[in-house]
Amino acid sequence: MALDRPLAELGLHSERVLLENKGPGKFEQELGQLERKVGLTTLEKAVAWAQTKSMWPDTFGLACCAIEMMSIVSARYDIARFGAEVFRSSPRQADLLIVSGRVAHKMAAPLRQIYDQMLEPKWVIAMGACASSGGMFNNYAVLQGVDKIVAVDIHVPGCPPRPEALVEGIVRLQEKIKAGVPPAYEIRGVAS
Repeated sequence: MALDRPLAELGLHSERVLLENKGPGKFEQELGQLERKVGLTTLEKAVAWAQTKSMWPDTFGLACCAIEMMSIVSARYDIARFGAEVFRSSPRQADLLIVSGRVAHKMAAPLRQIYDQMLEPKWVIAMGACASSGGMFNNYAVLQGVDKIVAVDIHVPGCPPRPEALVEGIVRLQEKIKAGVPPAYEIRGVAS
């Protein structure tokens, strides 16, 4: 049985491999069959796959968007199918921050403190118009976009966005992570 990739090209320098008129031995045949059966990947791809399938969101629900966010763990939407099942109440156990609702200037410091306590790498989803841009509250009390205090990876539009939109945002974030895109704080050069 001839191998698709001769073992001499792969760096194996045994006598049997280097002699031209000798066929592959039993070990070389089994190794060739094993290469076809085993999927090979890089460590970076394996880590990215594991990160996408084990996201632990920390919820920061402040207004009407929080009700929509809470419903993604129900049987109807079942976010567990996408690997983000466990909502954490401690930022030290979370790597995804979902900011839903309007953020008052008064809440900016606690939000930043929660963000700073999160595990790295960490990601942020701004859910809804208020978290993304201040929404209809263009006044002195409401922060005009949570990206002023934390680096946001995904913006989910809507007022309030449907649970399907948040699930779509989580799936898009998982695709970014699988593709090897670093978190927003690394891209922007912001201190985490």
